[in-house]
Order: sequence, then C-alpha cells, then structure tokens
Amino acid sequence: MIRLLLVEDDANLSYMIQAALEDMIGDYEVTIANNGQEGLEAYRQDKPDVIVADIEMPVMDGYEMVRRIRETDREIPILFSSARVSPKDVVKGYKLGVNNYVKKPFLPEELDAHVRALLRMTQGITEKNTQQTFTVGGYTLEPAQARLRHISGSAQLLTPREAGILELLFRKPGEVIRREVILDKFWNTEDDYFASRSLDVFVTKLRKLISIDETVSIKTVKGIGLMITTA
Repeated sequence: MIRLLLVEDDANLSYMIQAALEDMIGDYEVTIANNGQEGLEAYRQDKPDVIVADIEMPVMDGYEMVRRIRETDREIPILFSSARVSPKDVVKGYKLGVNNYVKKPFLPEELDAHVRALLRMTQGITEKNTQQTFTVGGYTLEPAQARLRHISGSAQLLTPREAGILELLFRKPGEVIRREVILDKFWNTEDDYFASRSLDVFVTKLRKLISIDETVSIKTVKGIGLMITTA
C-alpha cells in the first residue's frame, strides 16, 4: 500500500484524484491537505511514502512547504502537480528539492507511473549493500546512507537522486556517462525538456558539493554526457 499525501486546494480535483488512485488503480491510501500549511502538518503526523502537491495555494504555497520539509527530510519523494511549468518555476522547484513534475491536466495512470518511478528510485538507494562505498580523490561516497565524506572530515547528506547520480560517476571515474543513461535511470525518459533541466540543476548542486576539493571535478562533455575526474 502506497501512503500518498495529496496537497491541493481544489477540493473537487482532490477527491477525483483520491478516488482514481484508491478505487480505480488501487494500492493507494490517500490523505488530502487543502494548502501547504495543512500539508506540512499532515506530513509530520502521518509520515507518508510520497507527497504530490500543487504550487499555488492559500496560506502556504507549495514552494514554502517543500522548503520546510527539506530542512529535515531529504529523502521523501515530492512531486509537483501544476499547470505552472515555466522554465523559471521548474528550476525553482528542483532547487528547493522537488523530485519531479507532472503537468495538469493528467490521467490517473500518468500520476501513478510518476509516483511508482520515484518510489523505485528511493527504494533502490535504501536496498543497496550498506557496506558498499566508492572513492574518487579525497571523497568517499556511501550510496546506501546517501552520504558523501571527504578526508578533511566533512560530510554531506544527499538526496536519493543526488546519491544515485554520483554513484554512476564514482563507479567509472574518467569515463563519460551519457546523459540519456542518467535521464532514463532517474527520470524514466531519455529526451524530456523538464527532466533535462532538472538534471542540469542537480549537476550544479553536485559541483558545489565537491567544490572543497579542487582536484575532483564533474565535467560536461558537450552533446554526450558527464564524467568525474581527478587532477
């Protein structure tokens, strides 16, 4: 059973989505919140498996709700469902920690596919061998714990997707990992505008995470993909 928190200020749409997921698709238990503040309270009380949220809502919008959740929880999958998908809005959401977008209007089967893809990704991280690590330069990546350590003693907690992308790069240092491979593994697409922009945002964040060690860098091979290298 997937415990889904739906944060949506349109009551009719909320009940339609809830009925579709619980009765038509099945295997869902849906909790409804009418705005970001209620969503934040429901998240803290119910600890759902995944959150699906609108952006523009009264009292507290989706951006602020996600910002507050990500202050303490970098793992729970969060999906924005919105007609508001301009490049600026998409990038803002990804920077705050949203995992993906689904554009309104959407079919229940489409939302179900997005949710299950996100859960497969996060579960894939937690099911890995807890002893498995990868080292590049002064960094050691612990995928199961979603943690990046440096020999200086610093440590960074990662989101499941950040850890997953780094793992692909850390497994084959000095080799190019093609963009379509990364997009297919973590966004279930090889050529999608929003997924491609999301990947660019993640790469920028990952470069900042490894910026304390000037001998390690993530390079973009134009038109092909990414690689991690050491000086």
